[in-house]
Amino acid sequence: MSAPPTSRPGEVQLVAESVTFGYPGRPVLDRLDLTVGPGDRVGLVGENGAGKSTLLGVLAGRLHPQGGAVRRQGTLAVVEQDLAVSEGDTIGTLVEATGAATRAAAADLQAVIDAFDHEGGDVAALSAAIARYEHLAAWDVDRRVDESLSRLRAPRDRDRPLAELSVGERYRVRLACRLAERADLLLLDEPTNHLDTGGVEHLTAQLRGWAGGLVIVTHDRRLLDDVMTAILDMDPSMDGRPVLYGAARYADYRFARDQMLRRWRARYRAERKRARVLAQRLDASYEGLSDEWRPPKGSHAHRRATRARQHVKAADRLVQRLEAQAVEVPVPPPALQFPDLPSVPTDYTGGPLVDLRGARVAGRLDLPGRRVDVMPASRLLVTGPNGAGKSTLLAALVGSLVLDRGTRTVAPGVRLGVLAQEGPGERAAAPGGASPTAFDAYARHALDLLEAGALDPDALVPVAALGLLTEEDLERPLRELSVGQRRRFDLACALLAAPHVLVLDEPTNHLSVGLVDDLTVALRATSAAVVVATHDRQLRADLADWPQLDLGT
Repeated sequence: MSAPPTSRPGEVQLVAESVTFGYPGRPVLDRLDLTVGPGDRVGLVGENGAGKSTLLGVLAGRLHPQGGAVRRQGTLAVVEQDLAVSEGDTIGTLVEATGAATRAAAADLQAVIDAFDHEGGDVAALSAAIARYEHLAAWDVDRRVDESLSRLRAPRDRDRPLAELSVGERYRVRLACRLAERADLLLLDEPTNHLDTGGVEHLTAQLRGWAGGLVIVTHDRRLLDDVMTAILDMDPSMDGRPVLYGAARYADYRFARDQMLRRWRARYRAERKRARVLAQRLDASYEGLSDEWRPPKGSHAHRRATRARQHVKAADRLVQRLEAQAVEVPVPPPALQFPDLPSVPTDYTGGPLVDLRGARVAGRLDLPGRRVDVMPASRLLVTGPNGAGKSTLLAALVGSLVLDRGTRTVAPGVRLGVLAQEGPGERAAAPGGASPTAFDAYARHALDLLEAGALDPDALVPVAALGLLTEEDLERPLRELSVGQRRRFDLACALLAAPHVLVLDEPTNHLSVGLVDDLTVALRATSAAVVVATHDRQLRADLADWPQLDLGT
């Protein structure tokens, strides 16, 4: 199999023309256009389920468009959320493939040199081969792989099977190898989800210096600011189409997006009002055809018929005029409706809602002599590098694992809301067996909480009231929802019991940037106590005034 053609400086790496794609009964992409050249860094944003990961799959060639075409020039590297693992693959398998791809440039250069005719040879082809070799720096690929593995805190044992790694570890290994390849076109799906601060800094530096084209699905608002040259919002606008914002700053994009949404909602309200007026006038017009306005029977019968026909024609003309003025405006996207959460149980007598002292979980967390207490309406931001024990600390707080040492106490009547990195949505959507609908899974979760005594039936928060999932999404099996939609479902489950304490582990993972903004505002304003563990740089900046527990120190 011959190596893929490489691009030359200035050549466009990707052209998508009128790309259309959908799943049975659910259109996703409609005549989408996108062009990416060297140095272009396009961020894909949008609500969960808007088609970001689907578009990435189409651009990568994993999914075939049902309409339109995608053309790519040069080498391609892709890191998607769902990484298939072949039996027998190891970390060394990926590392060797990376080295082979880059060292092929050295072989190509040698072949051009060997065949070069010094009297009439193609100097341009020789120059391109040299430039390619220097760009890929094949002699340095092993060092680049080792550096990225180290900086991304990925496993480095080349004999270790990929199947034994966690999802985050597999992602970091794959990402490190793809960064070392220096492909002409790099496609990444939520690359910062599995990285700590040092890993994100390394990734950002690599992407800012990328010579080829980049298309990145991300919820990371700081990454959008630091890296992107354009933002493609996959959410439909008023005309039903995605919008490419040339603004390189996230704040500029959000301002333009918010202005568009205000116009959309105002137009929708105006059209709904116009529709109501039309319906009322029609009712009044046709009401006039009743016997109440007609002359007495037996007198001027032909005049009664004539007036009836005239009345019907006048009503029909009114209908035509109002319908001609009407504009079909789609329903604007829903916004997060965060519930009014309580701060304390009914019989609260004082003291911490949750109190954790001297917690130790062998090999994962050790806090000798330290106390983590959660008071009513308090705030706590937990930080630290990967492996420092943030998720373990949160699991200890909510009581989902057994402590090897230490004590945990919970005040009577306290309800906890938990958003773990793998929640009930992901578990219900796991392969094997039937996948319940989101409605059914939510009801099942409520019953489980009720049986455990962790739910007050009078304080239950209906999932449909949160604005996190549409009614159509709630009727679909969880397995058919996108990763981001399942994450929204997990957030709804965390709010179901109207908790006094919210414990959120990486709450921005897989959520849209708009929802992250709305959630940040809600977390700052809620009456419930909130504990957040996150690597998200912008979220940490937004919550910088909260008390902080750094497990890296």
